[in-house]
Amino acid sequence: MNSKVRIQLSVMMFLEFFIWGGWFVTLGTFLGNTIRADAGQIGMAFSTQSWGAIVAPFVIGLIADRFFNAEKILGVLHLSGALLMYMMFQTSDFNTFYPYVLVYMILYMPTLALVNSIAFNQMKDPAKEFSFVRVFGTLGWIIAGVLISYVFHWDSETGVSTGLLRNTFLMTAIASAVLGLLSFTLPKTPPRISKDQKVSIGNILGLDALKLLKDRNFLIFFLSSILICIPLAFYYQNTNPFLIEIGMENTTAKMGILGQGSEILFLVLLPYFFKRFGFKKTILIAMLAWGVRYTMFAFGNTGELTFLLLTGIALHGICYDFFFVSGQIYTNSKAGSEYKSAAQGLITLATYGIGMLVGFWVAGYLTDTFMLQNGVHNWKSIWLYPAGFSFGVLLLFIILFKNEKITYNS
Repeated sequence: MNSKVRIQLSVMMFLEFFIWGGWFVTLGTFLGNTIRADAGQIGMAFSTQSWGAIVAPFVIGLIADRFFNAEKILGVLHLSGALLMYMMFQTSDFNTFYPYVLVYMILYMPTLALVNSIAFNQMKDPAKEFSFVRVFGTLGWIIAGVLISYVFHWDSETGVSTGLLRNTFLMTAIASAVLGLLSFTLPKTPPRISKDQKVSIGNILGLDALKLLKDRNFLIFFLSSILICIPLAFYYQNTNPFLIEIGMENTTAKMGILGQGSEILFLVLLPYFFKRFGFKKTILIAMLAWGVRYTMFAFGNTGELTFLLLTGIALHGICYDFFFVSGQIYTNSKAGSEYKSAAQGLITLATYGIGMLVGFWVAGYLTDTFMLQNGVHNWKSIWLYPAGFSFGVLLLFIILFKNEKITYNS
């Protein structure tokens, strides 16, 4: 891969995740404070990510893999997304906003697979080359948060109260339009499958990998993946509104710098943990980190304990990398060459689709339940629910695998 292509792919990844981080982190705060949506409606808005994840395999399997170059589809999706983002920027009520965000996420979620496909298609040794390109995506997420908090101050108390936070959608619309246009200049990535080749719905959804569930170890990992994504939804939906409500400044930047910064660090450390502790203990550490993070959120909302909140955010690298990335590696090793793509599709459908869909609904319900009469929330009670659930999943995992060893093929 030459330098020009490497730069193109790095810019692609930077913009791809700049776009996601540029509006999704502050979505709950915008909806609750600017257009006065209730927590149930906020949960509906966040759950569009899950609907997008469910629909994404159809877009990739029926269109991208069979009829058109991936870079051209990426361009069309992001140009369409730019228009939808601009429409969201102009909305002032939830009923108008929701259809736009639903269609947007159905269009955006497939782009996550498309950028990977475009990148892998240009690499001779993805194991060595991909991480260098992918890290620019994490940097894009961080830079989006820095701009929102430290440059434009849209998530400040004044910015939130005066409605400036809606500018995140305008910023994202511009970035999406830029990536849409640049996509047509990316290296060509032709369809993988002949349009005449029959592809079943089972192939598209990864259902061919269901036979892996006959393996007891993989079945428990699969179910645990669904369950742990229920409390995960609380982090995405509630963290930014929670931090702003209790008075923390520059929340979006802190979440990006500490959260995504730690993601880079622990992604580098993951091979060491695999070698030192093995897959099973690495997964257990991730589950424990989720429970500890939410416990810190529950008890850290007072001035002298603010460090607990920052530490909880910084645990993101362990929470995400040690479970999701290691889980992808484990799934890849269990699937074998025939079902690698199908198995990854099945896990994605289970986690970002089913697990987080349930989680966003539960998070919205509990946030409404624990709203006090003065309009603020009993955050301690809210965060104790995902904390307890995370510890419960951890305990279940320990009990089921008490006398068993999970192995994976390198």
